[in-house]
Amino acid sequence: MEIITKDNGVRVKGVKDLDLAQTLDCGQSFRWVENDGKFSGVAYGKKLNIYYDGDDLCLDNTTAEDFENIWKNYLDLELDYGKIRAEISGLHPVLKEACAYAPGIRILRQEPWEALCTFIISQNNNIKRIKGIVERLCESFGEKTDDYYTFPTAERLAGLSPDDLAPIRAGFRNKYIIDAAKKVSGGEVELEKCRTLDYEKARSELMKIKGVGVKVADCTLLFGLHRVEAFPVDVWMKRAMEKLFPDMTENDFGDYAGIAQQYIFHYSRMHPELFE
Repeated sequence: MEIITKDNGVRVKGVKDLDLAQTLDCGQSFRWVENDGKFSGVAYGKKLNIYYDGDDLCLDNTTAEDFENIWKNYLDLELDYGKIRAEISGLHPVLKEACAYAPGIRILRQEPWEALCTFIISQNNNIKRIKGIVERLCESFGEKTDDYYTFPTAERLAGLSPDDLAPIRAGFRNKYIIDAAKKVSGGEVELEKCRTLDYEKARSELMKIKGVGVKVADCTLLFGLHRVEAFPVDVWMKRAMEKLFPDMTENDFGDYAGIAQQYIFHYSRMHPELFE
């Protein structure tokens, strides 16, 4: 990749295997808004506008230093997804089709607390409503910086009660958010430790939190801690596994099961006729 400084941002040449819509608007993260092919969002306390100009990836409201220290890692640009797709495509013909259908999906490296909190909110919910709840959470309890709000810290939320979260309209999830905040801020649940723990132990660590089951734990591990062996199973993935991969289990997808999961998830959502 070649990074060129431009007015109010950077231009990056040589970016491969990154489709912004497939990556930023597929249910991994809930703070990105698309407007005419350009995405704006907030991560790690910074606001970014990102879009393509021809083949070049353009990032506005940032610096070359922040690109190197935040955004390159957040977008997972140093992992060779082309090589991974070639490897996992041999596992099953349908997976090969799914990889070819949306080769621009990458797994975002999100801030772990934000990932945990937003996937607690995601339970029995749809993307539009999740985004609304997350936006209200940030506006109510995050720090205002220029024209945006940061994601509230676990420490900030730990001092609240479930009733204090009534304005975000998350319903039964309020008590789970507060429990997560108290356990993370108090050290009872150590998110960073989950990067290197044995997978089942990492999952169990997260499941100490009320309302965090296997699916939310797996999503947190995949999208917040980059445990790419994680294979979250929701309604769509359950259908996909039963219909498209009846002779396989999540363990059959190997070290990159989480990346395979994202290709399958997107392919399944975009092809509902497969399940008629």
